[in-house]
Amino acid sequence: MVLYIVLFLVVLALCYVLFNFLRIRRMREGTDVMVEMAGIIRSGATAFLETEFKTIAIVVVVLAAIFSLFIEVTSGITFLFGACMSSAVCVLGMRSATYANVRTANVARETRSIGETVKVALCGGSISGLSVQAFGMLGMVIVLLIWGVDPNAEGHGLVTSMACNPSVMRISTYSLGCSVVAMFNRVAGGNYTKAADISSDILAKLRHDLPEDDSRVPNVIADFIGDNVNDIAGNCSDLLESFVATIAASIMIAVTLFNGSNALDAAAFQMTWLFPVILAGAGLLGCLLGLGYASVKKMGDNPSKELNLATYISAGLTIVLGFFAAMICFKGQAMYEDFTCGWLSPWISAVLGIVSGVAIGAITEYYTSTDFKPTRTLAEMAPEGEAFVITKGDAIGSRSCLLPILIIGIAIFISGKICGTYGIAISALGMLAFVGATVSIDAFGPIADNAGGLAESCHLDADVRVITDKLDAVGNTTAAIGKGFAIGSAAFATVSLIVAYVGNYTAVGTEPVLNIASFVVIAGGIIGGALIEYFSALLTDNTIESAKIMADDGDQLLSIPGVLEGTVKPDYNRMIQTAAKQALKKMLFPSVLALCIPIIGGLLFGVEFVGGILIGATIVAIPRAIFMGNSGGAFDNAKKYIESGAVEGHGKGTPAHKASVTGDTVGDTRKDVVGVALDIFIKSMSTVANTLAPIFRNITIIK
Repeated sequence: MVLYIVLFLVVLALCYVLFNFLRIRRMREGTDVMVEMAGIIRSGATAFLETEFKTIAIVVVVLAAIFSLFIEVTSGITFLFGACMSSAVCVLGMRSATYANVRTANVARETRSIGETVKVALCGGSISGLSVQAFGMLGMVIVLLIWGVDPNAEGHGLVTSMACNPSVMRISTYSLGCSVVAMFNRVAGGNYTKAADISSDILAKLRHDLPEDDSRVPNVIADFIGDNVNDIAGNCSDLLESFVATIAASIMIAVTLFNGSNALDAAAFQMTWLFPVILAGAGLLGCLLGLGYASVKKMGDNPSKELNLATYISAGLTIVLGFFAAMICFKGQAMYEDFTCGWLSPWISAVLGIVSGVAIGAITEYYTSTDFKPTRTLAEMAPEGEAFVITKGDAIGSRSCLLPILIIGIAIFISGKICGTYGIAISALGMLAFVGATVSIDAFGPIADNAGGLAESCHLDADVRVITDKLDAVGNTTAAIGKGFAIGSAAFATVSLIVAYVGNYTAVGTEPVLNIASFVVIAGGIIGGALIEYFSALLTDNTIESAKIMADDGDQLLSIPGVLEGTVKPDYNRMIQTAAKQALKKMLFPSVLALCIPIIGGLLFGVEFVGGILIGATIVAIPRAIFMGNSGGAFDNAKKYIESGAVEGHGKGTPAHKASVTGDTVGDTRKDVVGVALDIFIKSMSTVANTLAPIFRNITIIK
């Protein structure tokens, strides 16, 4: 009955998504030029995703066949199911964003109202956000309704008999299906958008002294497409994977706890694995109410305030509803000894995760928003030259790491003390329980960015650009907050997955332990940390190489007579194809690397070595990802702060502005390529490790 109630909430959310999608479609697109530009962006983004998914589909089908043949019969089906859910979110999110961007610009043109313009962008963003949570839960609930969770079941593949629990394997492979699509999307999308963005800045601001988002520069259109491909589609699949992974980890830990305890009956076990699903449903309802309120509320001229309100309402309602969920599930039930605060223990853990998510968002806003000292100070350094900008930006990024990691560490510690390993997973899920709201606010950023770009490229009135510029600045901050949230949630999710992994390879009835003093674990940890550095360098090199190729290609197109004069349109399709070709070329090796590392490590050196890799990679990746995201956000907004004229005597075209453009170019790769890919890298490795733990336990070449 409980699962059907959650399923009803999922269907309700999808109906709301459909309503908003049709509402966006019915709005006017604007002038003929706006319609034409929007059509180019939409078709380019669609073409890229279609081409990318053809490559992904081959990998997914092959992996699904391997799972069903050699591990567990039904696990291939659930793996495909997860991949389909993640892909559906990508497509829907991208389509809604490419419809919303031009309509946001047109509402600004027709109404000259910031409040009305914010509503349209948020409406488009809510389609992405609620889709993430609804589709992630839809797949999980269907898997649970069909097969349930049996802690004592045994399964095998069609060809081999590999001892595993089919319930755990189905949940794990469903999560892995989401993870594989997310990994490919993040790597390919990051390369596409930042190569286009950097090459556009090089051509417009450094080589030809043209306005930003000038339609004469063909790279600008590729940049618009990239915003949707990475910041919408990539982000949707990324956070869907985090959300699903935390639910999966919670259920897997529940199975481990039950098998290790003789004190619990079947009813108590059922409540333990059902609670994560109920908590996720409570969060979905909270997001529906929070975003619904924001959609009908009269918006003022302070977009940040309005957007933050939607987040706070969603988080607050999740806390309240989560309390009743914990009371229903655990009050009066037999409980694990680790529940030191009784039936309140899981709820307190969830609250810790929710509060941590909101706090990390606020800290990220402080270090990246032009409303606060760090970014303003960075902008004021620009007249001193590029070296001062880069050095100060690095300092901001490094300083910004401490508080989020302290919050994560304290939350994990307290959750573990009051609720054991189960509490850590629930804390992670608490942070992601209102992911629908956070993704909605995050998606506001690229929609607003695209709207501003369209206003510039379609030569709309200056007062329209004033509105879209304000939304764009707010969008940069919401995007930075979203990246901070994604990284923080990845830390929680990865820790919970590591805990689940140890339980998955531990013999039934034995306490799950990973001996970090073991030389095997230490060796794995050192290698895991080094892999993060290698992965970061690989993505950076790929992006810069692609940007150089696109800049040179763009120069050739600009040299065609009439293009710079504005009498001849550049060949947008050629540039779009160049961007897509480079992104797809550069995506395969980094993505496959995340899948192969735990497989190779596990087969060669065993389960403890893989555990060391996961721990080492996580410890290095989290502060590095925060550094990358926040320094990049500060660089970006410092540039916009100067462009707004806030630094007296140092506006557009001045040496200070050019220094800030250099900082922004450095920051682009950091925040939109490396930072966002690191979180999915560690999650993907952890998910692969969980899925293949039974194999590593039975097959180790070097013992």
